[in-house]
Amino acid sequence: MRHYLIPTTCRFQSVIWTIIFGALYILPFGPDVACIADDWTQFRGPNATGVSAAPEPLPAEFSTSQNLVFSHEIGKGIACPIVAAGKVVTTAYAPETGFVVYCHEAATGAELWKQVFKVEPESLPGKIVPPNEHASSTPCTDGERVYIYFSAIGLCALDLANGEPLWSYSLPLPYYLMDWGPASSPIVYEDMVIYCQDDDLDQYLIALDKKSGTLRWQKPRPEMLGGYSVPVLCTANGRTDLVVAGTGKLQGFNPATGEEIWACNSLLRTMMSTPAVKDDRIYVTCQSYGDAGRILKDALMEWKDTNQDKKLEKNEFEKPFWTKFEKADTNGDGFLIQEEINTAFQAPTNMVGGGNIMQCIKGGGAGDVTGTHLVWNLDHKAPSNISSPLVVDGRMFVVKKGGMSAAFDDTTGQTIWMQKRIRNLGDYFASPVAGDGKIYVTGENGFIVVLKQGPDMEILAMNDMEDTCVATPAISNGRIYVRTLNKLHCFGESAGDGK
Repeated sequence: MRHYLIPTTCRFQSVIWTIIFGALYILPFGPDVACIADDWTQFRGPNATGVSAAPEPLPAEFSTSQNLVFSHEIGKGIACPIVAAGKVVTTAYAPETGFVVYCHEAATGAELWKQVFKVEPESLPGKIVPPNEHASSTPCTDGERVYIYFSAIGLCALDLANGEPLWSYSLPLPYYLMDWGPASSPIVYEDMVIYCQDDDLDQYLIALDKKSGTLRWQKPRPEMLGGYSVPVLCTANGRTDLVVAGTGKLQGFNPATGEEIWACNSLLRTMMSTPAVKDDRIYVTCQSYGDAGRILKDALMEWKDTNQDKKLEKNEFEKPFWTKFEKADTNGDGFLIQEEINTAFQAPTNMVGGGNIMQCIKGGGAGDVTGTHLVWNLDHKAPSNISSPLVVDGRMFVVKKGGMSAAFDDTTGQTIWMQKRIRNLGDYFASPVAGDGKIYVTGENGFIVVLKQGPDMEILAMNDMEDTCVATPAISNGRIYVRTLNKLHCFGESAGDGK
Protein backbone atom coordinates (compact mmCIF):
# COMPACT_ATOMS: atom_id res chain seq x y z
CA MET A 1 0.00 0.00 0.00
CA ARG A 2 1.17 3.58 -0.53
CA HIS A 3 0.08 7.00 0.59
CA TYR A 4 0.11 9.95 -1.78
CA LEU A 5 -1.51 13.30 -2.42
CA ILE A 6 -3.90 13.81 -5.31
CA PRO A 7 -3.16 16.90 -7.44
CA THR A 8 -5.43 19.68 -6.28
CA THR A 9 -6.64 20.81 -9.70
CA CYS A 10 -10.41 20.80 -9.85
CA ARG A 11 -13.28 23.01 -10.95
CA PHE A 12 -15.59 24.28 -8.24
CA GLN A 13 -17.66 27.26 -7.25
CA SER A 14 -17.74 28.88 -3.82
CA VAL A 15 -20.77 28.34 -1.63
CA ILE A 16 -22.20 29.79 1.59
CA TRP A 17 -23.09 27.22 4.22
CA THR A 18 -26.64 27.73 5.36
CA ILE A 19 -27.92 26.17 8.56
CA ILE A 20 -31.65 25.61 8.20
CA PHE A 21 -32.43 23.31 11.08
CA GLY A 22 -31.96 22.87 14.78
CA ALA A 23 -29.18 23.48 17.21
CA LEU A 24 -25.60 22.37 16.67
CA TYR A 25 -24.14 19.47 18.55
CA ILE A 26 -20.95 17.46 18.45
CA LEU A 27 -21.10 14.06 16.78
CA PRO A 28 -18.50 11.39 17.63
CA PHE A 29 -16.23 12.68 14.87
CA GLY A 30 -14.12 14.72 17.27
CA PRO A 31 -14.13 18.09 19.01
CA ASP A 32 -13.17 20.15 15.97
CA VAL A 33 -16.32 19.54 13.94
CA ALA A 34 -19.85 20.75 14.62
CA CYS A 35 -22.60 19.05 12.61
CA ILE A 36 -26.27 19.75 12.16
CA ALA A 37 -28.42 17.55 14.36
CA ASP A 38 -30.30 16.01 11.44
CA ASP A 39 -27.36 15.31 9.13
CA TRP A 40 -27.21 11.88 7.45
CA THR A 41 -23.46 11.49 7.25
CA GLN A 42 -22.87 7.88 6.16
CA PHE A 43 -24.54 4.67 4.98
CA ARG A 44 -27.97 4.50 6.72
CA GLY A 45 -27.34 7.70 8.67
CA PRO A 46 -26.54 7.80 12.42
CA ASN A 47 -24.35 4.77 13.23
CA ALA A 48 -25.92 2.94 10.27
CA THR A 49 -29.23 2.60 12.14
CA GLY A 50 -31.43 3.95 9.35
CA VAL A 51 -33.40 5.94 11.94
CA SER A 52 -34.02 9.69 11.88
CA ALA A 53 -35.16 11.18 15.19
CA ALA A 54 -35.88 14.63 13.73
CA PRO A 55 -39.38 16.06 14.33
CA GLU A 56 -40.11 17.44 10.85
CA PRO A 57 -42.95 15.77 8.94
CA LEU A 58 -41.95 13.52 6.05
CA PRO A 59 -44.14 12.79 3.03
CA ALA A 60 -45.91 9.45 2.72
CA GLU A 61 -46.79 10.06 -0.92
CA PHE A 62 -44.24 11.30 -3.43
CA SER A 63 -43.26 10.84 -7.07
CA THR A 64 -41.69 12.69 -9.98
CA SER A 65 -44.83 14.86 -10.02
CA GLN A 66 -45.79 15.02 -6.33
CA ASN A 67 -43.86 16.46 -3.37
CA LEU A 68 -40.78 16.70 -5.57
CA VAL A 69 -38.26 19.33 -4.42
CA PHE A 70 -35.68 18.64 -7.13
CA SER A 71 -34.36 15.93 -9.44
CA HIS A 72 -31.07 15.52 -11.28
CA GLU A 73 -29.72 13.05 -13.82
CA ILE A 74 -26.28 12.13 -12.45
CA GLY A 75 -25.33 8.86 -14.18
CA LYS A 76 -25.07 5.28 -12.98
CA GLY A 77 -24.44 4.42 -9.37
CA ILE A 78 -25.93 2.64 -6.39
CA ALA A 79 -24.10 4.36 -3.51
CA CYS A 80 -26.44 6.01 -1.02
CA PRO A 81 -26.66 9.80 -0.81
CA ILE A 82 -25.32 11.52 2.30
CA VAL A 83 -26.37 14.91 3.69
CA ALA A 84 -24.32 17.31 5.82
CA ALA A 85 -23.80 21.06 6.28
CA GLY A 86 -26.62 21.84 3.85
CA LYS A 87 -25.13 19.67 1.09
CA VAL A 88 -26.02 16.32 -0.45
CA VAL A 89 -23.22 14.18 -1.93
CA THR A 90 -23.63 11.41 -4.48
CA THR A 91 -21.36 9.46 -6.84
CA ALA A 92 -21.51 7.94 -10.33
CA TYR A 93 -19.28 6.11 -12.77
CA ALA A 94 -19.21 5.74 -16.56
CA PRO A 95 -16.29 4.44 -18.66
CA GLU A 96 -16.33 7.54 -20.86
CA THR A 97 -16.30 10.08 -18.00
CA GLY A 98 -14.76 8.24 -15.06
CA PHE A 99 -15.70 8.35 -11.39
CA VAL A 100 -17.67 11.47 -10.45
CA VAL A 101 -18.50 12.96 -7.05
CA TYR A 102 -21.42 15.41 -7.05
CA CYS A 103 -22.32 17.97 -4.42
CA HIS A 104 -25.72 19.70 -4.55
CA GLU A 105 -27.33 22.18 -2.21
CA ALA A 106 -29.60 20.05 -0.04
CA ALA A 107 -32.39 22.64 0.09
CA THR A 108 -32.61 23.59 -3.60
CA GLY A 109 -30.66 21.00 -5.60
CA ALA A 110 -28.33 23.60 -7.08
CA GLU A 111 -25.03 22.03 -8.13
CA LEU A 112 -22.24 23.35 -5.90
CA TRP A 113 -19.34 21.36 -7.24
CA LYS A 114 -18.41 18.26 -9.20
CA GLN A 115 -15.13 16.37 -8.95
CA VAL A 116 -14.16 14.01 -11.76
CA PHE A 117 -11.54 11.27 -11.48
CA LYS A 118 -10.45 9.84 -14.81
CA VAL A 119 -10.36 6.08 -14.36
CA GLU A 120 -9.28 3.71 -17.09
CA PRO A 121 -11.66 0.71 -17.32
CA GLU A 122 -8.72 -1.72 -17.26
CA SER A 123 -7.71 -0.42 -13.81
CA LEU A 124 -10.97 -1.70 -12.29
CA PRO A 125 -11.59 -5.18 -10.88
CA GLY A 126 -13.01 -7.80 -13.23
CA LYS A 127 -16.64 -8.22 -14.17
CA ILE A 128 -19.35 -7.29 -11.69
CA VAL A 129 -22.63 -9.15 -11.29
CA PRO A 130 -25.76 -6.93 -11.46
CA PRO A 131 -27.26 -5.10 -9.69
CA ASN A 132 -23.85 -3.96 -8.43
CA GLU A 133 -22.14 -1.02 -10.13
CA HIS A 134 -18.65 0.42 -9.82
CA ALA A 135 -19.99 3.52 -7.98
CA SER A 136 -21.35 1.48 -5.10
CA SER A 137 -19.55 2.60 -1.92
CA THR A 138 -21.45 5.18 0.14
CA PRO A 139 -19.33 8.20 1.14
CA CYS A 140 -19.13 9.51 4.71
CA THR A 141 -18.39 12.96 6.11
CA ASP A 142 -17.43 14.81 9.27
CA GLY A 143 -19.04 18.04 8.06
CA GLU A 144 -15.72 19.44 6.77
CA ARG A 145 -14.45 16.69 4.49
CA VAL A 146 -16.13 13.94 2.51
CA TYR A 147 -14.43 10.53 2.50
CA ILE A 148 -14.90 8.21 -0.44
CA TYR A 149 -13.86 4.72 -1.45
CA PHE A 150 -13.53 3.75 -5.10
CA SER A 151 -11.77 0.55 -6.11
CA ALA A 152 -9.33 2.12 -8.60
CA ILE A 153 -8.48 4.99 -6.24
CA GLY A 154 -8.66 3.58 -2.73
CA LEU A 155 -9.77 5.89 0.07
CA CYS A 156 -9.69 9.62 -0.54
CA ALA A 157 -10.79 12.87 1.09
CA LEU A 158 -12.33 15.92 -0.55
CA ASP A 159 -13.08 19.32 0.95
CA LEU A 160 -16.84 19.35 1.47
CA ALA A 161 -16.99 23.10 0.83
CA ASN A 162 -15.52 23.02 -2.67
CA GLY A 163 -14.64 19.45 -3.70
CA GLU A 164 -10.89 20.03 -3.67
CA PRO A 165 -8.97 16.73 -3.24
CA LEU A 166 -7.04 16.63 0.02
CA TRP A 167 -5.44 13.20 0.22
CA SER A 168 -5.67 9.67 -1.15
CA TYR A 169 -4.59 6.29 0.17
CA SER A 170 -4.29 3.46 -2.33
CA LEU A 171 -5.63 0.01 -1.45
CA PRO A 172 -5.45 -3.38 -3.17
CA LEU A 173 -8.12 -4.04 -5.75
CA PRO A 174 -10.84 -6.24 -4.24
CA TYR A 175 -11.78 -9.54 -5.89
CA TYR A 176 -14.77 -11.79 -5.29
CA LEU A 177 -15.01 -15.44 -6.25
CA MET A 178 -18.61 -14.98 -7.41
CA ASP A 179 -17.86 -11.69 -9.23
CA TRP A 180 -19.98 -9.65 -6.81
CA GLY A 181 -17.68 -6.62 -7.07
CA PRO A 182 -16.80 -3.99 -4.44
CA ALA A 183 -19.49 -2.25 -2.37
CA SER A 184 -18.06 -1.65 1.13
CA SER A 185 -18.43 1.79 2.73
CA PRO A 186 -16.23 3.80 5.15
CA ILE A 187 -17.26 5.50 8.40
CA VAL A 188 -15.83 8.34 10.47
CA TYR A 189 -15.10 7.90 14.17
CA GLU A 190 -13.42 10.65 16.17
CA ASP A 191 -10.31 11.63 14.16
CA MET A 192 -10.24 8.51 11.96
CA VAL A 193 -11.72 7.13 8.78
CA ILE A 194 -12.38 3.42 9.25
CA TYR A 195 -12.97 0.99 6.41
CA CYS A 196 -13.53 -2.77 6.26
CA GLN A 197 -12.79 -4.69 3.06
CA ASP A 198 -13.96 -8.29 3.26
CA ASP A 199 -13.42 -9.66 -0.23
CA ASP A 200 -12.26 -13.19 -1.11
CA LEU A 201 -8.59 -12.35 -1.63
CA ASP A 202 -7.11 -9.83 0.84
CA GLN A 203 -9.38 -9.05 3.80
CA TYR A 204 -8.58 -6.25 6.25
CA LEU A 205 -9.89 -3.56 8.59
CA ILE A 206 -8.07 -0.24 8.35
CA ALA A 207 -8.08 3.17 10.07
CA LEU A 208 -6.59 6.35 8.61
CA ASP A 209 -6.07 9.78 10.12
CA LYS A 210 -8.98 11.76 8.72
CA LYS A 211 -6.99 14.98 8.22
CA SER A 212 -3.78 13.64 6.70
CA GLY A 213 -4.77 10.22 5.32
CA THR A 214 -1.85 8.55 7.11
CA LEU A 215 -2.21 5.01 8.43
CA ARG A 216 -3.24 4.66 12.07
CA TRP A 217 -3.61 0.88 12.13
CA GLN A 218 -4.48 -2.10 9.97
CA LYS A 219 -5.99 -5.42 11.05
CA PRO A 220 -5.81 -8.44 8.69
CA ARG A 221 -8.98 -10.58 8.57
CA PRO A 222 -7.78 -13.82 6.92
CA GLU A 223 -10.74 -15.89 8.18
CA MET A 224 -13.29 -13.78 6.30
CA LEU A 225 -15.00 -14.37 2.97
CA GLY A 226 -16.59 -11.81 0.69
CA GLY A 227 -19.10 -9.55 2.42
CA TYR A 228 -20.20 -5.91 2.73
CA SER A 229 -21.08 -5.27 6.37
CA VAL A 230 -20.35 -1.68 7.42
CA PRO A 231 -18.60 -1.21 10.81
CA VAL A 232 -20.78 0.17 13.62
CA LEU A 233 -20.09 1.49 17.12
CA CYS A 234 -21.48 0.07 20.36
CA THR A 235 -21.01 1.64 23.78
CA ALA A 236 -21.43 -0.72 26.73
CA ASN A 237 -20.01 -0.71 30.26
CA GLY A 238 -18.45 2.68 29.59
CA ARG A 239 -16.46 1.45 26.59
CA THR A 240 -17.06 2.14 22.89
CA ASP A 241 -16.21 -0.78 20.60
CA LEU A 242 -15.89 -0.91 16.85
CA VAL A 243 -18.16 -3.80 15.82
CA VAL A 244 -17.84 -5.67 12.53
CA ALA A 245 -19.91 -8.59 11.23
CA GLY A 246 -18.19 -11.09 8.96
CA THR A 247 -17.96 -14.76 8.09
CA GLY A 248 -19.00 -16.75 11.15
CA LYS A 249 -18.21 -13.97 13.62
CA LEU A 250 -19.39 -10.70 15.10
CA GLN A 251 -16.27 -9.04 16.48
CA GLY A 252 -15.62 -6.07 18.73
CA PHE A 253 -12.39 -4.09 18.27
CA ASN A 254 -10.64 -1.28 20.11
CA PRO A 255 -11.20 1.60 17.66
CA ALA A 256 -7.95 3.28 18.75
CA THR A 257 -5.70 0.31 17.94
CA GLY A 258 -7.65 -2.29 15.93
CA GLU A 259 -7.07 -4.89 18.64
CA GLU A 260 -9.81 -7.51 18.88
CA ILE A 261 -11.58 -7.39 22.25
CA TRP A 262 -14.34 -9.96 21.81
CA ALA A 263 -15.97 -12.29 19.30
CA CYS A 264 -19.37 -13.93 19.09
CA ASN A 265 -18.97 -17.02 16.89
CA SER A 266 -22.59 -17.31 15.82
CA LEU A 267 -22.85 -15.91 12.28
CA LEU A 268 -22.98 -17.59 8.87
CA ARG A 269 -20.77 -17.99 5.83
CA THR A 270 -21.78 -14.87 3.88
CA MET A 271 -22.36 -11.59 5.72
CA MET A 272 -23.66 -8.75 3.56
CA SER A 273 -26.08 -6.92 5.85
CA THR A 274 -25.00 -4.36 8.46
CA PRO A 275 -25.83 -4.72 12.19
CA ALA A 276 -28.15 -2.24 13.89
CA VAL A 277 -27.18 -0.97 17.34
CA LYS A 278 -29.64 0.18 20.00
CA ASP A 279 -28.16 1.10 23.38
CA ASP A 280 -25.80 -1.78 24.28
CA ARG A 281 -27.48 -4.33 22.02
CA ILE A 282 -26.36 -5.32 18.51
CA TYR A 283 -28.92 -6.76 16.10
CA VAL A 284 -27.71 -8.95 13.26
CA THR A 285 -29.62 -10.66 10.45
CA CYS A 286 -28.22 -12.94 7.78
CA GLN A 287 -29.40 -15.20 5.01
CA SER A 288 -26.60 -17.30 3.58
CA TYR A 289 -27.84 -19.71 0.93
CA GLY A 290 -28.04 -23.36 1.88
CA ASP A 291 -28.04 -25.08 5.23
CA ALA A 292 -25.32 -25.31 7.88
CA GLY A 293 -23.48 -27.96 5.87
CA ARG A 294 -23.13 -25.79 2.75
CA ILE A 295 -19.65 -24.35 3.03
CA LEU A 296 -17.95 -22.28 0.33
CA LYS A 297 -16.82 -25.44 -1.52
CA ASP A 298 -20.43 -26.27 -2.39
CA ALA A 299 -21.07 -22.82 -3.80
CA LEU A 300 -17.88 -22.98 -5.88
CA MET A 301 -18.81 -26.34 -7.34
CA GLU A 302 -22.21 -24.92 -8.30
CA TRP A 303 -21.04 -21.64 -9.83
CA LYS A 304 -17.40 -22.08 -10.91
CA ASP A 305 -17.35 -25.65 -12.25
CA THR A 306 -18.49 -24.44 -15.67
CA ASN A 307 -17.97 -27.75 -17.47
CA GLN A 308 -19.53 -29.75 -14.61
CA ASP A 309 -16.66 -32.27 -14.43
CA LYS A 310 -16.69 -32.11 -10.60
CA LYS A 311 -13.25 -30.52 -10.65
CA LEU A 312 -12.13 -26.91 -10.46
CA GLU A 313 -9.58 -25.73 -13.00
CA LYS A 314 -7.33 -22.71 -12.58
CA ASN A 315 -8.75 -20.95 -15.64
CA GLU A 316 -12.19 -21.04 -14.03
CA PHE A 317 -10.92 -18.34 -11.65
CA GLU A 318 -9.63 -14.82 -12.19
CA LYS A 319 -5.84 -14.56 -12.26
CA PRO A 320 -5.52 -12.91 -8.80
CA PHE A 321 -6.84 -16.16 -7.26
CA TRP A 322 -4.26 -18.38 -8.96
CA THR A 323 -1.74 -18.21 -6.09
CA LYS A 324 -4.32 -19.55 -3.65
CA PHE A 325 -5.35 -22.16 -6.21
CA GLU A 326 -1.80 -23.41 -6.70
CA LYS A 327 -1.21 -23.60 -2.95
CA ALA A 328 -4.33 -25.75 -2.52
CA ASP A 329 -3.42 -28.00 -5.50
CA THR A 330 -1.30 -30.27 -3.34
CA ASN A 331 -0.67 -32.92 -5.99
CA GLY A 332 0.10 -30.36 -8.70
CA ASP A 333 -2.26 -31.86 -11.30
CA GLY A 334 -3.85 -28.49 -12.20
CA PHE A 335 -7.22 -29.32 -10.61
CA LEU A 336 -8.85 -28.95 -7.23
CA ILE A 337 -10.82 -32.01 -6.23
CA GLN A 338 -12.48 -33.32 -3.10
CA GLU A 339 -10.58 -32.22 0.03
CA GLU A 340 -8.38 -29.79 -1.91
CA ILE A 341 -11.43 -27.58 -2.49
CA ASN A 342 -12.45 -27.43 1.17
CA THR A 343 -9.80 -25.02 2.35
CA ALA A 344 -8.58 -23.50 -0.93
CA PHE A 345 -10.45 -20.26 -0.29
CA GLN A 346 -12.19 -20.75 3.08
CA ALA A 347 -10.10 -20.67 6.24
CA PRO A 348 -9.93 -24.11 7.91
CA THR A 349 -10.44 -22.37 11.28
CA ASN A 350 -13.75 -20.86 10.14
CA MET A 351 -15.60 -23.47 8.09
CA VAL A 352 -19.09 -22.13 8.74
CA GLY A 353 -21.98 -22.86 6.41
CA GLY A 354 -25.27 -21.31 5.38
CA GLY A 355 -28.69 -20.84 6.89
CA ASN A 356 -30.88 -18.02 8.22
CA ILE A 357 -30.40 -16.18 11.50
CA MET A 358 -31.60 -13.15 13.43
CA GLN A 359 -29.69 -12.41 16.60
CA CYS A 360 -29.42 -9.94 19.45
CA ILE A 361 -25.95 -9.75 20.99
CA LYS A 362 -25.01 -7.69 24.01
CA GLY A 363 -21.94 -5.50 23.60
CA GLY A 364 -19.19 -4.84 26.09
CA GLY A 365 -17.77 -8.34 26.47
CA ALA A 366 -14.28 -9.80 26.38
CA GLY A 367 -12.88 -12.90 24.70
CA ASP A 368 -15.29 -15.50 23.31
CA VAL A 369 -18.76 -14.18 24.22
CA THR A 370 -20.78 -16.75 22.22
CA GLY A 371 -22.09 -18.43 25.34
CA THR A 372 -22.54 -15.30 27.46
CA HIS A 373 -23.68 -12.38 25.29
CA LEU A 374 -25.97 -13.96 22.69
CA VAL A 375 -29.27 -12.61 24.08
CA TRP A 376 -31.58 -14.32 21.58
CA ASN A 377 -31.21 -16.24 18.35
CA LEU A 378 -33.96 -16.93 15.81
CA ASP A 379 -33.49 -19.48 13.05
CA HIS A 380 -36.01 -19.12 10.23
CA LYS A 381 -36.31 -17.66 6.73
CA ALA A 382 -37.40 -14.09 7.52
CA PRO A 383 -34.15 -12.14 6.87
CA SER A 384 -32.73 -10.93 3.56
CA ASN A 385 -29.24 -11.76 2.35
CA ILE A 386 -28.46 -8.06 1.75
CA SER A 387 -31.08 -5.71 3.24
CA SER A 388 -30.16 -4.77 6.82
CA PRO A 389 -32.52 -4.87 9.82
CA LEU A 390 -34.32 -1.78 11.11
CA VAL A 391 -34.64 -1.48 14.89
CA VAL A 392 -37.09 1.24 15.91
CA ASP A 393 -39.95 1.76 18.36
CA GLY A 394 -39.25 -1.48 20.24
CA ARG A 395 -39.30 -3.67 17.14
CA MET A 396 -36.85 -5.19 14.67
CA PHE A 397 -38.25 -4.98 11.14
CA VAL A 398 -36.91 -7.00 8.19
CA VAL A 399 -37.89 -7.33 4.54
CA LYS A 400 -36.73 -9.75 1.86
CA LYS A 401 -37.25 -10.87 -1.73
CA GLY A 402 -40.88 -10.98 -2.77
CA GLY A 403 -41.78 -8.10 -0.46
CA MET A 404 -42.09 -10.41 2.56
CA SER A 405 -41.79 -8.56 5.85
CA ALA A 406 -41.55 -9.61 9.49
CA ALA A 407 -41.24 -7.84 12.84
CA PHE A 408 -39.97 -8.97 16.23
CA ASP A 409 -39.80 -7.58 19.74
CA ASP A 410 -36.28 -6.19 20.05
CA THR A 411 -35.99 -7.16 23.72
CA THR A 412 -37.22 -10.75 23.59
CA GLY A 413 -37.15 -11.71 19.92
CA GLN A 414 -40.85 -12.63 20.14
CA THR A 415 -42.65 -12.56 16.79
CA ILE A 416 -44.92 -9.54 16.24
CA TRP A 417 -45.80 -10.49 12.68
CA MET A 418 -44.35 -12.99 10.26
CA GLN A 419 -44.20 -13.21 6.47
CA LYS A 420 -46.60 -10.40 5.64
CA ARG A 421 -46.36 -8.99 2.12
CA ILE A 422 -45.89 -5.27 1.67
CA ARG A 423 -47.52 -5.64 -1.78
CA ASN A 424 -44.41 -5.01 -3.83
CA LEU A 425 -42.83 -8.08 -5.39
CA GLY A 426 -39.21 -8.29 -6.49
CA ASP A 427 -35.78 -8.01 -4.88
CA TYR A 428 -34.71 -5.82 -1.96
CA PHE A 429 -31.13 -4.60 -1.85
CA ALA A 430 -31.72 -1.23 -0.16
CA SER A 431 -32.29 -1.28 3.60
CA PRO A 432 -35.42 0.15 5.26
CA VAL A 433 -35.18 3.54 6.96
CA ALA A 434 -37.49 5.28 9.42
CA GLY A 435 -38.57 8.80 10.34
CA ASP A 436 -41.67 10.73 11.40
CA GLY A 437 -43.44 7.54 12.47
CA LYS A 438 -43.00 5.98 9.03
CA ILE A 439 -40.88 3.19 7.57
CA TYR A 440 -39.62 3.55 3.99
CA VAL A 441 -38.94 0.27 2.16
CA THR A 442 -37.24 0.54 -1.23
CA GLY A 443 -37.59 -2.20 -3.84
CA GLU A 444 -35.20 -2.79 -6.73
CA ASN A 445 -38.14 -2.28 -9.09
CA GLY A 446 -38.28 1.39 -8.12
CA PHE A 447 -41.27 1.35 -5.80
CA ILE A 448 -40.89 2.72 -2.29
CA VAL A 449 -43.51 1.36 0.09
CA VAL A 450 -44.29 3.51 3.12
CA LEU A 451 -45.47 1.74 6.27
CA LYS A 452 -46.80 3.17 9.50
CA GLN A 453 -44.60 2.44 12.50
CA GLY A 454 -46.58 0.28 14.88
CA PRO A 455 -47.39 -3.22 16.08
CA ASP A 456 -49.33 -4.01 12.89
CA MET A 457 -48.19 -3.96 9.29
CA GLU A 458 -50.08 -0.98 7.82
CA ILE A 459 -49.31 0.31 4.32
CA LEU A 460 -49.63 4.08 3.88
CA ALA A 461 -48.49 4.50 0.28
CA MET A 462 -46.58 3.03 -2.64
CA ASN A 463 -44.44 5.45 -4.64
CA ASP A 464 -42.97 4.87 -8.11
CA MET A 465 -39.48 6.26 -8.74
CA GLU A 466 -39.64 5.19 -12.42
CA ASP A 467 -36.14 3.68 -12.26
CA THR A 468 -34.25 0.84 -10.59
CA CYS A 469 -33.49 1.47 -6.88
CA VAL A 470 -30.66 -0.28 -5.06
CA ALA A 471 -29.38 2.56 -2.83
CA THR A 472 -30.84 3.18 0.62
CA PRO A 473 -32.54 6.62 0.89
CA ALA A 474 -31.28 9.38 3.17
CA ILE A 475 -33.48 11.43 5.53
CA SER A 476 -32.58 14.96 6.61
CA ASN A 477 -34.47 18.10 7.65
CA GLY A 478 -37.87 16.88 6.55
CA ARG A 479 -36.60 15.69 3.18
CA ILE A 480 -36.09 12.24 1.67
CA TYR A 481 -33.19 11.87 -0.78
CA VAL A 482 -33.58 8.93 -3.16
CA ARG A 483 -30.75 7.76 -5.40
CA THR A 484 -32.10 5.64 -8.25
CA LEU A 485 -29.77 3.94 -10.70
CA ASN A 486 -29.47 7.12 -12.77
CA LYS A 487 -30.94 10.02 -10.79
CA LEU A 488 -31.01 11.87 -7.48
CA HIS A 489 -34.48 12.90 -6.25
CA CYS A 490 -35.40 14.99 -3.23
CA PHE A 491 -38.92 14.86 -1.77
CA GLY A 492 -40.59 16.91 0.94
CA GLU A 493 -44.10 17.65 2.12
CA SER A 494 -43.76 21.37 1.52
CA ALA A 495 -42.86 20.88 -2.16
CA GLY A 496 -46.46 20.33 -3.27
CA ASP A 497 -47.51 18.92 -6.64
CA GLY A 498 -45.84 19.29 -9.97
CA LYS A 499 -42.78 21.02 -8.65
